[in-house]
Amino acid sequence: MEIRNQMRTVKIHPTAIVDPAARVGVDVEIGPFSIVGPQVMIGEKTIMQSHVVIEGDVTMGSGNLIGHGAVIGAPPQDVSFSPQRKTKVEIGDDNVIREYCTIHRGTAEGSSTKIGDKNFLMAGAHIGHNCLIGNNVIIANNCLLAGYVLVDDGAFLGGGSTFHQFMHIGRLVMVQGSSAFGKDLPPFVVAAERNCVFGLNVVGLRRAGFSARDREGIKAAFKLVYLSGLNISQAMEKAATMKVGGPAREFLDFVTNAKKRSICPLKRGVNKELSI
Repeated sequence: MEIRNQMRTVKIHPTAIVDPAARVGVDVEIGPFSIVGPQVMIGEKTIMQSHVVIEGDVTMGSGNLIGHGAVIGAPPQDVSFSPQRKTKVEIGDDNVIREYCTIHRGTAEGSSTKIGDKNFLMAGAHIGHNCLIGNNVIIANNCLLAGYVLVDDGAFLGGGSTFHQFMHIGRLVMVQGSSAFGKDLPPFVVAAERNCVFGLNVVGLRRAGFSARDREGIKAAFKLVYLSGLNISQAMEKAATMKVGGPAREFLDFVTNAKKRSICPLKRGVNKELSI
């Protein structure tokens, strides 16, 4: 079925159920057996494939692709959650959310789960309540993010990895598949196994256009935190006296602010020269 209103075209499959109160943008496609609830707003040029469910208060930008069987806006998996609470999911533009992904709305009154722009969530990824996902993030198949996980821009989370609630994953972090984390991951690191850092994401830094000077500054900050033999408090006292560029300062500020969960340590036995 096509609904035309002046320059507006919406393609809705005859088996889909779209509440009349839902706000659906121009050139949206809604596939077979999909369900769109009354509080949903879908931006233009978004494509929903078959058996997609979007319920609750969900706002979605333009140009998104929602894969078969994805569920967005379902209540959080929180035993204290009350159905009367007004919570949201907010999704930006140009995201790819593949088959059977689940994205739950916030749990505290008035709160939101937020996903930025140009992210790629592969099949089966789960984004728990109140997660904040930045831009250009890749979350591979079957990753599980518990509540309140913060993922900064450009991170790559390998398939089958799990992340504890309230974690913070820094910018351009590279996580190996089948890993598990309960502590924060500073920006620019490579992480794997269980709560282990293995070094810096040197290839990622080059691809992201970081200058040689910025890369050297990040290496110096990494060495101070992980290789100097100082504890975190001592390293941060020394860091306060260092003159470093923006990315290195970003790394050090992240470590300073990682108080709730602390940061993942360097893997014992890692070749110190190869780690950076």
